[in-house]
Amino acid sequence: MAVLDTDLDHIFPSSVLPPFWAKLVVGLVAIVCFARSYDGDFVFDDSEAIVNNKDLQAETPLGDLWHHDFWGSRLSSNTSHKSYRPLTVLTFRINYYLSGGFHPVGFHVVNILLHGGISVLMVDVFSVLFGGLQYTSKGRRLHLAPRASLLAALLFAVHPVHTECVAGVVGRADLLCALFFLLSFLGYCKAFRESNKEGTYSSTFWVLLSIFLGAVAMLCKEQGITVLGLNAVFDILVIGKFNVLEIVQKVLHKDKSLESLSMLRNGGLLFRMTLLTSGGAGMLYVRWRIMGTGPPAFTEVDNPASFADSMLVRAINYNYYYSLNAWLLLCPWWLCFDWSMGCIPLIKSVSDWRVIALAALWFCLIGLICQALCSEDGHKRRILTLGLGFLVIPFLPASNLFFRVGFVVAERVLYLPSVGYCVLLTFGFGALSKHTKKKKLIAAVVLGILLINMLRCVVRSGQWRSEEQLFRSALSVCPLNAKVHYNIGKNLADKGNQTAAIRYYREAVRLNPKYVHAMNNLGNILKERNELQEAEELLSLAVRIQPDFAAAWMNLGIVQNSLKRFEAAEQSYRMAIKHRRKYPDCYYNLGRLYADLNRHVDALNAWRNATVLKPEHSLAWNNMIILLDNTGNLAQAEAVGREALELIPNDHSLMFSLANVLGKSQKYKESEALFLKAIKANPNAASYHGNLAVLYHRWGHLDLAKKHYEISLQLDPTASGTKENYGLLRRKLELMQKKDV
Repeated sequence: MAVLDTDLDHIFPSSVLPPFWAKLVVGLVAIVCFARSYDGDFVFDDSEAIVNNKDLQAETPLGDLWHHDFWGSRLSSNTSHKSYRPLTVLTFRINYYLSGGFHPVGFHVVNILLHGGISVLMVDVFSVLFGGLQYTSKGRRLHLAPRASLLAALLFAVHPVHTECVAGVVGRADLLCALFFLLSFLGYCKAFRESNKEGTYSSTFWVLLSIFLGAVAMLCKEQGITVLGLNAVFDILVIGKFNVLEIVQKVLHKDKSLESLSMLRNGGLLFRMTLLTSGGAGMLYVRWRIMGTGPPAFTEVDNPASFADSMLVRAINYNYYYSLNAWLLLCPWWLCFDWSMGCIPLIKSVSDWRVIALAALWFCLIGLICQALCSEDGHKRRILTLGLGFLVIPFLPASNLFFRVGFVVAERVLYLPSVGYCVLLTFGFGALSKHTKKKKLIAAVVLGILLINMLRCVVRSGQWRSEEQLFRSALSVCPLNAKVHYNIGKNLADKGNQTAAIRYYREAVRLNPKYVHAMNNLGNILKERNELQEAEELLSLAVRIQPDFAAAWMNLGIVQNSLKRFEAAEQSYRMAIKHRRKYPDCYYNLGRLYADLNRHVDALNAWRNATVLKPEHSLAWNNMIILLDNTGNLAQAEAVGREALELIPNDHSLMFSLANVLGKSQKYKESEALFLKAIKANPNAASYHGNLAVLYHRWGHLDLAKKHYEISLQLDPTASGTKENYGLLRRKLELMQKKDV
């Protein structure tokens, strides 16, 4: 039995540790922790990655998933995020198909079950990490370390830092990546069997399968490739029993036996390293080819430290970020959906007191590394090495060491590194138990940590159920984060509370005077409230700060159009289209400008461009029909109306517009059918009943005309045109009655 497992006997007696029940308990605890999020909404990044992602819908060919990024944009586009996770998107698509649409319950349930399954799998992973890979002659593994593996798996299952991955649907990328990452690691462990000595036999099949599973993990999220590095460290330091202390001593004493190190002459190890290196290089090459252009372009607000001019400032802040990630693992109480935009001010001098945090981090890391590489206790060396390996290696892609990342701190990237944290914490509890007589106190501390973390998971899962709760929960953690205020403002604006939204948008702009998205949204609200001068100032500032901000250019054009500054509005629309060539809404607004200026041909061309780019653009189709109708081009208006209804057959506004045209063309029967169909779809539209009444009036069906005039006036008593027509009809009916008499 492993030494560490014996030290933990007071916490988990052997009588309650059958493997099946241990896994069942871990799985149930993991599910209970996050079950509260099962009926939550789509929140934060879920909107872009799921709700607005056309790759989830059946109309998009499955093959497109392999050419698009996580958000549905083409990877070759300069605006692409370059996050290539086609297998994760495929699971979203399956969810969408099985749910019959964007119903979040199914998406959340899958995430919760995935975390439960991964937590169960962690029992086997921790069993390898704590117990090693020693086998009997019959192939059964010795030293399963049931107590240590159960404790570590429970610590993993209830860690609150996992909430973002589990309760946020986009966190599925991290969950799937972790699942295949762990399967790859366990597959690599299967490559080793022993009959006389550990590691004397390896199976190429299992190594290749491990590489394949690593590739699958990478197709779920990019950090999956790091499992190959972890497998290499595991092979060299654990299976190969590479002892750094022994090597250093031999070098210092010029020991000739150094030349005959068994590891250097181990053909199996060299072969496995060659396979891992080749597999990793192949994955990176394919990933680079698929990515097309260079790395994604992030802005200073996403990751301010990476834009610092001084290399020293960058290094200090990167290390401070590492210490914050370590603190989130140690004390996951202050959690936030976003840590950018002023949430963590830059350290610009070594005199800043926060450098103490990074000094403490490296003091602990260096101590652990020395123990992991130089300890004479092989058991201790293995556990610390693998604990540090799981802690550090999966975190490397988020470290800014190899490329700039688009965040400061992200709780989701700690899902896999938390495995290493749980190993080290469990080892620490074992060491404490070994060197103290107050074993009941340690058991109480362990139980307390598990219960407190479970409670924190339940509370945090509740905060992720809606955007309002999620965004407001961040105010106490990151009150200086402009994005937090922006998201609260956006949420309030979506609910129609413009006054409160303005207050939060203004605070976001105050905290970050270059926050162009907050300026754009604030400008839009002010435009709707007819506060046009301030709206124009804000939008003009936004496009000066970010000249390629197409949406701000379009909104500026709308404001300038409202201010009757038509030339400036046209120029703003043109700038928007210059920076976003496929911009149907901008073409639509440009068409409205031309219509106001009586440039009918230009208006029709602009609206036609809008419908070419977005065939379901109902407003553009409608405006074309109405303009052609008003200018007497009834045949052309009819043709456009029929074309529009073929593309959008259930749009009642198009039915209404085409019915008006057909009525003027004296195609009364067909016009009547369209009016009735439009009224069935939208029975409370007064204009629909009023225009149908006009049709009946012309057609001579006066009773039906009277009926629909009255319905229209009931719905809208202020409609002057309908009142006038109804009056004419009543006088006509009165004259007819007198004539009959």
